[in-house]
Amino acid sequence: MNQLQANIPPPAEPTPDNREQQPHYGLAIRILVNLCRFVVASVLVFSGFVKLIDPWGTYYKIEEVMRGIPGLSAVGKFPILGLSVGLSAIELTLGICLLFAIHRRVASRLTAVLLGFFTLLTLWIYTNGSVSDCGCFGDAVVLTNGETFFKNLLLFPAALLVSLWPLCMVRFVSRTNQWIVVNFTVLFSIGLASWSLYDLPPLDFRPYHIGADLRGGLRQAAEARQPQFETTFIMEKNGERREFTLDNYPDSTWTFIDSKSVMTDPGEKVELQDFSIVRRSDGEDITQAVVNDKGYTFLLVAPVLEEADDGSFGDIDRLYEYCLEQNYPFYCLTASSDHAVREWQETTGAEYPFCTTDGTTLKTIIRSNPGLLLLKDGKVVRKWSRNFLPQAEEMGDRRLEQLAAGQPPETSFSQRMTAIILWFILPLIALTIADRLWAWTTWLKKKEEENRIYQLIKKKNE
Repeated sequence: MNQLQANIPPPAEPTPDNREQQPHYGLAIRILVNLCRFVVASVLVFSGFVKLIDPWGTYYKIEEVMRGIPGLSAVGKFPILGLSVGLSAIELTLGICLLFAIHRRVASRLTAVLLGFFTLLTLWIYTNGSVSDCGCFGDAVVLTNGETFFKNLLLFPAALLVSLWPLCMVRFVSRTNQWIVVNFTVLFSIGLASWSLYDLPPLDFRPYHIGADLRGGLRQAAEARQPQFETTFIMEKNGERREFTLDNYPDSTWTFIDSKSVMTDPGEKVELQDFSIVRRSDGEDITQAVVNDKGYTFLLVAPVLEEADDGSFGDIDRLYEYCLEQNYPFYCLTASSDHAVREWQETTGAEYPFCTTDGTTLKTIIRSNPGLLLLKDGKVVRKWSRNFLPQAEEMGDRRLEQLAAGQPPETSFSQRMTAIILWFILPLIALTIADRLWAWTTWLKKKEEENRIYQLIKKKNE
């Protein structure tokens, strides 16, 4: 009897998922690792999510950074766009892996490497000053280069700590089902980025979002404190060189050598300070006339006409004819040269007036080339990408006041955000609950089976 009982395997440890041997760590280490894990995971998930919503915005930032790196300024459009989507998807996926403790060793080490790279990159950007901000959180949260570098200085040690003791992370899903979470996250990332590229970002954090008041923004820009500079003049007389300011500028016996300007006050940075519309036909600035116009105004936005998709020019031309019939102003805003404008007119037969606007501002206004903006009384009412332009045939002879195209979207910003988050979060929560119930049920069945076998053997040997 003793020999038979000795062959009975010991009961499993009281845990639903006990297939991986857990090292013994102190309570303080486990708490610290899991705290760091949740902080790093939350930042990565948020960072990846807001950039996947606006892949073109990330593209512009990467392109801007690459311009300052020798040998990378000539990288093509599609590799940078692929890097934009891929990097954002990696951030989101690594964040989810840390959050759910999936592939703990690999995920924690990759996260430490990624944040180490980001720390070095943001240090270079901070010291180099080649870009105003690195766009780590897209347009949702804009940080200065110093703030971004400091953020990475805090996150990198936290990621290192997690990578040293990865098995301290508490699992939320079993190893059997963790592939579902990873694949779902990757597919969600690709789907969200693809939709944002084909249409427009479903969440717009930029100053030209639907509902934005351009009149108020321009008024605020005009009243803002402007940057202040102090200019120093280097002058020479009889072999002696001295520096002077405007207050003590010397007489004509001194010879001018050089000058330098130092910013003494950066002024107030406001959102619409670079927004202007200059009519190309006569060079007149019509910014105030456009935003103060009563009623509807269409703005066709094409930052670079040489790269604009001309597949929708028929819809644009018919829409312009509709505007002529209904007496709605229609302008095309671009930063391209006059030569590019003439080529566009020859290719598409465009007859609408062209205006000049800063290229960076145009890329900020709408993530489509071309894209369409509808203003009403100086406020942004609608935005359309080139793939979803309003159809003049459907409008007929009705005024915009009578059409859905002339009204704000039915879903608000908060409703769209809630819908996107729920589409991502709810399946993960449902999977987690189902996985934990399955693991617990499996453990209970296994425990009952072991006890039943033990009782049968014990009864047989009595």
